[in-house]
Amino acid sequence: MITFEKITQDLIDVIVEITNSNPNYNLMENGKLDRSKKALFEEYFGPSHPSETYFIKLDDTYIGLIDFLELNPRDGFPWLGLLMIHGDYQGYGFGTNAFIFFEDLLKERNKHALRLGVLVNNPQAKSFWLSHGFKYIENKINTEGIEVEVYEKNYSAENISDN
Repeated sequence: MITFEKITQDLIDVIVEITNSNPNYNLMENGKLDRSKKALFEEYFGPSHPSETYFIKLDDTYIGLIDFLELNPRDGFPWLGLLMIHGDYQGYGFGTNAFIFFEDLLKERNKHALRLGVLVNNPQAKSFWLSHGFKYIENKINTEGIEVEVYEKNYSAENISDN
């Protein structure tokens, strides 16, 4: 069963393990195959991290990370900042299951839309999000200066309750 658990500083090594099990993503986003503990600590626990980050757990095993900004002040939308599954657990549907569980949480928070950004050179992520009902909106430069494609999924009261 998939659950979420808020990240904590004492589990920074788990964050490092999950992140560094995805070297291709790290290369696309940061130009390096891996991320240091210091860099990840600053990213997730530093003062400039306004979002909520959770571990994705399969029973008692940490298999991923999910990061969510409830309200982006730039556009007034909730944003999914990251959904990352540990490399050893990819290809088994855990990303889909985690996203379905996340959509249930959106329902509880009465959210009617969700946006996310996909790195322009990440066709695997584009395919994943398109298959989950997201529509392309526009290209933008993110806060790190990287070009991303913005996708959005709108929820009506009917189809969010069908999850």
